[in-house]
Amino acid sequence: MRLTLTVNGELREADGVWEGESLLTALGDHLDLPGSKNACEQGECGSCSVYLDGELVCACLVLAGQAEGRAVVTVEGLADGEELHAVQRAYIAAGAVQCGFCTPGLIVASHDLLARNASPSDAEIREALAGNLCRCTGYEKILDAVRLAAESLAAERPAANGLAADGPAAERPA
Repeated sequence: MRLTLTVNGELREADGVWEGESLLTALGDHLDLPGSKNACEQGECGSCSVYLDGELVCACLVLAGQAEGRAVVTVEGLADGEELHAVQRAYIAAGAVQCGFCTPGLIVASHDLLARNASPSDAEIREALAGNLCRCTGYEKILDAVRLAAESLAAERPAANGLAADGPAAERPA
């Protein structure tokens, strides 16, 4: 089949996609987007997390045919050209990247959390990232990265009358 979808704001097409293959496979093999990682193929590890029509999903559990005509945002799409998103920068600054295999999924899940909750507690961070497994860290640097990203996003947010005019929710893909 020919798969047509909007990926990271750009209309993309891929030929030769089997509608029963995963969105993860289509992104990596047909659309040259290697950011999302294939670790478990069961939706258990979160390494393949992407947005599908604005909802956080495991791309390994979505069939390519189900993504036809829809909008996908991958970890690559969070950056603004060469400028990394605050969440991506925070992961680097906090040293939350070790082998890097789980990092793309954790970054997308962290972005999603901060889009919904600009100032999450540690318990809320842990709950939001519970579906993402990291085999290299003790998660502390990952928690540090999310806290740092929340601070950075708060500092970037314009204020009107002492209240934030918009916030991470405005950044969440539609």
